[in-house]
Amino acid sequence: MKDALDRFERGAAVETDVATGFAISDEPPAVAEPAPTSPHIYAIPAVALVTAACGGGGGGGGSSGSTPPPPTVQVAKPATDAEAARFILKSSLSVSEAEISNIKSIGYEPWLDAQMTAAISQTGVAWLSSRGYDQITADNFFDNEYPGDYMIWNQLMSDANGVRKRVALALSEFFVVSLTGLDFSWRAQAIAYYWDQLNANAFGNFRKLLEDVTLNPAMGYYLSTRGNRKEDTRTGRVPDENYAREVMQLFTIGLYQLNNDGSRKLDANNQPIETYTNSDVTNLARVFTGYNWDFTGNVRTPSTNDPNRLINGTGYVLRPMTIDNTKWEFPSSSSQHSMLEATFLGTTIPANTDGTAALKTGLDTLFNHANVGPFFARQMIQRLVTSNPSAAYTDRVARVFNNNGSGVRGDLRAVFKAIFLDDEAMGAGGLTSPTFGKVREPMLRFVQWGRTFGAASTSGNWRIGNLSDLVSGLGQSALRSPSVFNFFRPGYVPANTAIATNSLVAPEFQLVNESSAPGYVNYMASAIGSTNGVGGDVRAAYTSELAIAHDSTALLDRICLLLAANQISDSSKATIKTALDATTVTQTSTTAEKQRRVYMAVLLVMASPDYLVQK
Repeated sequence: MKDALDRFERGAAVETDVATGFAISDEPPAVAEPAPTSPHIYAIPAVALVTAACGGGGGGGGSSGSTPPPPTVQVAKPATDAEAARFILKSSLSVSEAEISNIKSIGYEPWLDAQMTAAISQTGVAWLSSRGYDQITADNFFDNEYPGDYMIWNQLMSDANGVRKRVALALSEFFVVSLTGLDFSWRAQAIAYYWDQLNANAFGNFRKLLEDVTLNPAMGYYLSTRGNRKEDTRTGRVPDENYAREVMQLFTIGLYQLNNDGSRKLDANNQPIETYTNSDVTNLARVFTGYNWDFTGNVRTPSTNDPNRLINGTGYVLRPMTIDNTKWEFPSSSSQHSMLEATFLGTTIPANTDGTAALKTGLDTLFNHANVGPFFARQMIQRLVTSNPSAAYTDRVARVFNNNGSGVRGDLRAVFKAIFLDDEAMGAGGLTSPTFGKVREPMLRFVQWGRTFGAASTSGNWRIGNLSDLVSGLGQSALRSPSVFNFFRPGYVPANTAIATNSLVAPEFQLVNESSAPGYVNYMASAIGSTNGVGGDVRAAYTSELAIAHDSTALLDRICLLLAANQISDSSKATIKTALDATTVTQTSTTAEKQRRVYMAVLLVMASPDYLVQK
């Protein structure tokens, strides 16, 4: 592992512009900016760009004035299995031979369109219900977090919707709610509903996603919007400012004004310009007052273990918060929404504006701010493609955010297509550039392992818990960020490294230390070769791998393609092959002997420096 980390220090990031933190702000444009003038909104590699062949006139009995046939469009397709796997591994959670064959047949963009269009197979909330985790039993599911962990591992390791779930997971690291920070009944259902909203909105519009996040019951608890009350001059109480601050700093505009390429704007003294003031926070906080959980139709049921304790139904964590005080658990005799004037970011909401209208104006103001496009674009590129995108790459994606080509702002489907199909993401130059790529997050490596090798749950409950522990787990667990600032900062620079010397960033490196590095290898070793399965329940089948275990070359080639898009160096492969061949395995060897070889091959690839860095 140390070699892997040293290898990354010598290169796996990109460009100069160090966006150490959170972004910017300008006055929002009144209308969407003009559509890009390029013939194709997504920068597909030049060799595969559109060509047109127009039919001629005059022959075959057609009149000279007939309309010529439409041009024939040539679709960009991967030429090799490695190119196909590389694209899919950036945009999805894993890759299979069938997917490689499919994308080579139909092309990059048609494959991506099909993935984005595919219906959601099963929601997290529905899965919890199907397993009985919404029932009041002696197990007290309503008081426990672990069904939420089971839910997200099931969601991520199940076959369907790999692209949607990969994007939703990236969104969960931008709009952060952590299961660790939830402490109320039915918290597992609450985090499942939050996940479902990210999943549902992944290819929708940013404006709707922002509103769904704002009114989500888990977010309401996590960042104090739920129960946030208007000012009281008698007691000196003022609205809670937590969400108002974080929605600007983390979810929309960031700390400093940005150019459209993600670089910071500077004042006359060459200093960055802040996007908002304390006054903006105080005034915006008034917009987020008066909301609470919606208990419409709530039925309380006695606890199985304590009949004197009445348990609310799950409904209140599965619907948006409401400003209607008659629907709260303890209805208020009056509205708790502030009716004071609110002035922020150049917008004024007049006094006595009702809460619903005030919220709309507040979110519209944030959504239309000039910072949102580059702020969001750069961080999504970081999560999905490369730690240090060029200013030009960020600018291209931000332009699509500002205008999808049809005058629509915030079209996330267009934004993520722009990210995945950009020349910088797909070009072969990234494979050899020392400044391109990103460290694969531990949770993504684990999910990829499960999906690639056919992991399944014996019980059906996917009993994989919180894997955040550095020593006994992965050092990272989905939907378990230690704070609203995610697992790592987007501008994190590991000290005393070549990354720092070259003014680059490596966000995921914030997860790497002397405990997490060996902890990852140890955990994966136990998971890969577990007899009883992870959590005594989840085991990988390795069906295709066991069938070729006697052929170490074929086995290693398959694993390197599916896990790393053939990016494992020849020297690393030679070292791994030597280790595999140290013990003879033939077609007639026992299943146990074949399994040992497969386990070793998978582990050595997943611990190699070439795998740990996604290119």
